[in-house]
Amino acid sequence: MKLSNAIKSAVPAAILGILALGITPMAGASTVTSNMAVTASVQATCIVNAAAMAFGTYVSTAASTSTANITVTCTNSTTYTLGLDAGATSGASVTTRQMKNGAAVLNYALFSDAGHTTNWGNTTGSWVSGIGNGAGQAIPVYGQAAAGQYVTPGAYTDTIIATVTY
Repeated sequence: MKLSNAIKSAVPAAILGILALGITPMAGASTVTSNMAVTASVQATCIVNAAAMAFGTYVSTAASTSTANITVTCTNSTTYTLGLDAGATSGASVTTRQMKNGAAVLNYALFSDAGHTTNWGNTTGSWVSGIGNGAGQAIPVYGQAAAGQYVTPGAYTDTIIATVTY
């Protein structure tokens, strides 16, 4: 098989065209490098999510208890405290919280231990402390409405504000 004269003359012309465009073969190519600095600043942050606490049906002859979780998510190694306020009922305190039904109130308390001995408030000594690990940490809240409260029948409610300080 013989190459035609047209092809024979086209190949050198193509090589000359490539050289004219400044395209050179990779043989003998050089490289240089440079470092690029990459930085970030991570700020401490926390998120809090409180689940509802339901005591169910209160019977005045026996204490009513309930448990709910507050989930705190903080950046890794961030120290925090979790405090609970007195609630929305006027006259309530962190040691005697009150659910309200019209003018009637049902007293209850919130604790940081299952034995209902450590009252949970929002001041030094009554809050719960922790260290964030980047994942949600479920912290149980133990509630108790003491026996012996002969209150008006109906639905009682309150709203507690959970505050994370970090």
